[in-house]
Amino acid sequence: MKIKNGAVWKDTQGNILHAHGGYIIKYEDMYYWYGENRLDNIYVSCYSSKDLVNWTFCNHVLTADSKAEEIRVRTDLRLRNEEGKKVNIERPKVLYHRESGRFVMWMHYENGKDYCCAAAAVATCDTPTGDFVYHGSFNPYGYMSRDCTLFEDNGRAYFLSSSRDNADMHMYLLQDDFMNIERLIAAFWQGEYREAPALVKKDDMYYLFTSFCTGWAPNQGKYAKTDCLEKGFGKMKEIGDETTYHSQPAFILKLKGKETVSYIYVGDRWNGENYHDSRYVWYPLIFHENGDVELVECKELDIDVETGRIRY
Repeated sequence: MKIKNGAVWKDTQGNILHAHGGYIIKYEDMYYWYGENRLDNIYVSCYSSKDLVNWTFCNHVLTADSKAEEIRVRTDLRLRNEEGKKVNIERPKVLYHRESGRFVMWMHYENGKDYCCAAAAVATCDTPTGDFVYHGSFNPYGYMSRDCTLFEDNGRAYFLSSSRDNADMHMYLLQDDFMNIERLIAAFWQGEYREAPALVKKDDMYYLFTSFCTGWAPNQGKYAKTDCLEKGFGKMKEIGDETTYHSQPAFILKLKGKETVSYIYVGDRWNGENYHDSRYVWYPLIFHENGDVELVECKELDIDVETGRIRY
């Protein structure tokens, strides 16, 4: 099944697919794609697919009218600002917490008026496509938190976000229930101004992909690797061209099939003049034996979820 990069993607009902800055998880035999939707009173929409090509709209899982419920930390529960207008909810990421049977979403929160809050926010649901309950926003240990991602490794969950006005990258270990920060385990890339983090593990190495901070305009993507998350990441290497093939990373999709495991870079092709006309690109990631990673630009990507093979 083929996808066309940079085209307008529509769901199975013929409506434009809105899932920017998002994340895909597999639960049972279905893939679920969560992402930004800035239309009307919507914040996050969810789509489902069995083949990663044909996506069915499921629900607007988080809106300005979602139920809010405080958890054990003091948080700001407002989903509208003082003027009654929408706030900004960006880069929603979701993990499934097996012990509780709960789907946990982390995201970047701003107040809808400026970018001074720089906060993390949490929401949960007992089903992948239900109405998520919003648990509020906060600054982890008082730090700024903007572009973010989630990552799970052997039952431990991590939250990564840009901090100090995007100058540094922070990595936090989450508590066992994924609902709060346990501790800051690494702060790295001091003064490098990296955002849009996307983390993946291959074999015994962790690879972190990011972009530079240039607003809506694309820039040179970079990556770095480590064999231990608590050590942080070392010097970065460039990947793709000077615009990362006109994209910014959203997440890395690890496709496990019966025959092989493939890695797909899922990126946003932003339209700064018309956000709602922003597009998506899915590019193959090739991990070479010498440790380098190659991002392959392609017009189409053929995905076989059963075997795990991709062709381009």
